[in-house]
Amino acid sequence: MSTSAFIVPIDPKAPATAIPNVDIAKTWATVPRGEKVDVGTTSVFYDTPATKITAASSLGNNFSAKKAEVKRELVRKSVGSAVKALKVLNGLKEVTVDASVDPHAAVLPAVAAHLALYDFSLKTNPPSPFNPNLKKPIPPKLEFKPIESSKEWDRGVAYAYSQNLARTLMELPANMMTPTAFCERAKAEFTGIENVEIFVRDEDWAASKGMNTFLSVTHGTNEPAKFLEIHYKGASQKDAQPIAFVGKGITFDSGGISLKPGEGMKLMRGDMGGAATVVSATLAIAKLKLPVNLVTVTPLTENLPGPSATKPGDIVYAMNGKSVEVDNTDAEGRLVLSDAIYYASTEYKPHTLIDVATLTGAIVIALGELFTGVYSTSDELWEKLHTAGEQEFDRFWRMPLSEDYGPQIYSSNADLCNTGGRPGGSCTAALFLKAFAHGIEAEDGSNAETAMKWAHLDIAGTMDATRPTPYQEKGMTGRPVRALIEYVRGLAN
Repeated sequence: MSTSAFIVPIDPKAPATAIPNVDIAKTWATVPRGEKVDVGTTSVFYDTPATKITAASSLGNNFSAKKAEVKRELVRKSVGSAVKALKVLNGLKEVTVDASVDPHAAVLPAVAAHLALYDFSLKTNPPSPFNPNLKKPIPPKLEFKPIESSKEWDRGVAYAYSQNLARTLMELPANMMTPTAFCERAKAEFTGIENVEIFVRDEDWAASKGMNTFLSVTHGTNEPAKFLEIHYKGASQKDAQPIAFVGKGITFDSGGISLKPGEGMKLMRGDMGGAATVVSATLAIAKLKLPVNLVTVTPLTENLPGPSATKPGDIVYAMNGKSVEVDNTDAEGRLVLSDAIYYASTEYKPHTLIDVATLTGAIVIALGELFTGVYSTSDELWEKLHTAGEQEFDRFWRMPLSEDYGPQIYSSNADLCNTGGRPGGSCTAALFLKAFAHGIEAEDGSNAETAMKWAHLDIAGTMDATRPTPYQEKGMTGRPVRALIEYVRGLAN
């Protein structure tokens, strides 16, 4: 059998391809089909051209009449389905993708480290490319290339690589992805990339800054906590006001003294999904040399019930001076984020700050695993995030950020309580974080022109997929990496 193949997304009503000397309409017509051909319906032909394999996959009914953002997702689904049909074939090495419909949309599920091919495992037979002890990297099962190279294809490669990186960081078990290991992997990924500086801070540094809410979570584990900073200066003016990303980095969350139930707890290896996604998005932004300045910070620690662990009822003073009562040690994400948000907003004075966190079970109940919940003080920022999410089908849903939820977290023995009960649990968590976003727009709008735009993205629902899609299997998703990159690219343009 041939070691190479083609992938062709097909509009059933107008089959065409950019592959030379291939009459795809004639080939497609050899398989009987009904009037409706669902997206992803794939036929594999073994005799065109010159004995190469061709996987033709439907773009669905009435493709030409669809809106642009819908078409892009149909292309992803079509190519992803074709990849799934090809990756089971033994001996296949190289796949050429007809990306003429939309090179960027096609590349996302189809490049070397693409989403449909991704299959995390640490099984030893065959050897796993995800084994952190590998001396040499194992090449991907399939190599992908377009019929014609383009900047759009290359951009898609960067998007897909970064999303798969985030998936890997989240999938690796907590004994392999400690705060220290996370920082080492980040440094390795950024090796050789221009205009990037990386700083790995320790607990003594955090203590010197007064990051007591962050440090309160670190007391139950012997694993050293880290505070990772990545500075990318891609703007023509290196001192131009930056964007800031902040990512929650709990490399394993047992709940601390407020211990979680044992069933399903292994999923909490992915509780550093916020850190994984912002670091991975930053990598693509730097690779693509987008003309922006970006500061990315991630507080990294485990949350365990050790003998020195923080106890329910303890009160600590945050970096901004506010007192915080720890009512539930399993609401630790907002504790590590609060100091990180305040640090980033005061130290670097960004024009926009976006924090990303697997923060609450409440957002899972509200939105399931399809939409990431967004809380924002800025309508403009929300609109840009929404546009980016629709473009990448990495979708967002705006949630209420109202002071009317305040009594639920303002009525304890401290300025703030880290839980507000079950009602509106994701809303009260966002309101808690708002208290640490320094420089946001005042209630009366008096500082609207100079205010920092802030958004909190709760990805607890979208971190993990319990059912596969045409271009993504079950497991950690790496969302919203593509949407974050696209948002920054939109700003740069």
